[in-house]
Amino acid sequence: MQPEMPNVMTVSVSHIRHALQESYSVQEAANLSRIVCCEMLGQTAVDYYLGKDMILSPKEMQDLDTILARLRNFEPIQYVQGTARFLERSYHVAPGVLIPRPETEELVEVMLKEVPSGARILDIGTGSGCIAISLSKMLPDAKVTAWDISDTALRIARRNNEALQASVCFVQRDVLAYVPGSGEWYDVIVSNPPYVTESEKQEMERNVLDWEPFSALFVPDNDPLLFYRRIAELGKGMLASGGRLYFEINRAFGEATATMLRAQGYTNLRVLKDISGNDRIVIAER
Repeated sequence: MQPEMPNVMTVSVSHIRHALQESYSVQEAANLSRIVCCEMLGQTAVDYYLGKDMILSPKEMQDLDTILARLRNFEPIQYVQGTARFLERSYHVAPGVLIPRPETEELVEVMLKEVPSGARILDIGTGSGCIAISLSKMLPDAKVTAWDISDTALRIARRNNEALQASVCFVQRDVLAYVPGSGEWYDVIVSNPPYVTESEKQEMERNVLDWEPFSALFVPDNDPLLFYRRIAELGKGMLASGGRLYFEINRAFGEATATMLRAQGYTNLRVLKDISGNDRIVIAER
């Protein structure tokens, strides 16, 4: 008696690419199909670029259909995968936290060159925890605390902290309402707060607007420095003498942010550009 053949199905790379071209440009569809085939379905890069068919089980085929449906609905690939890379580490991400950006990597890289190894560091608006955890891992003598208002974000950040064996202390806190207590001192406060103005929505892609958390992205048009101003106010009572603020900013408000910080009494202001030549980082000293 012949052995029963396993119940398998074949699917082609071109099928996946064409399915995604309904919603994406040819180049975007090619990039996404490579991730789906090689990183999610286990196809080798050689087989992918040769256009070889994949043999999938019914369960794998069902998973592929789900992946393609989510991508056609403009869900970011990082959410579909459940991971995003940040400074060579993988972080769990899901709707409810921002997907880490290369500009934020640049912010952390600047800090790693300047922040003392044993510094007391506060990360405000931590999201997935990528800033705080990176600093904790690369400055192992530092004491790193991270705040976020969101239960979802803190749950994800704590999961990443445990998975990456970092030692960040996470606290649920609303920075706009918080009144600091005595004895709460830091050498560094870092923040990548909401900074996209509501009028900039029309310039943004659906995979950001429809999926990433509104509260972590947007500020009112009439108060674009809302979070920076509040953090600067807190910093005057929470930063040790000579302590620094490190901000990631909206490229349109570099000088405005620096001017606001000077008015609050901060010194040694620097506005740094990102790799694309846009104002992106502001550093100030108490």
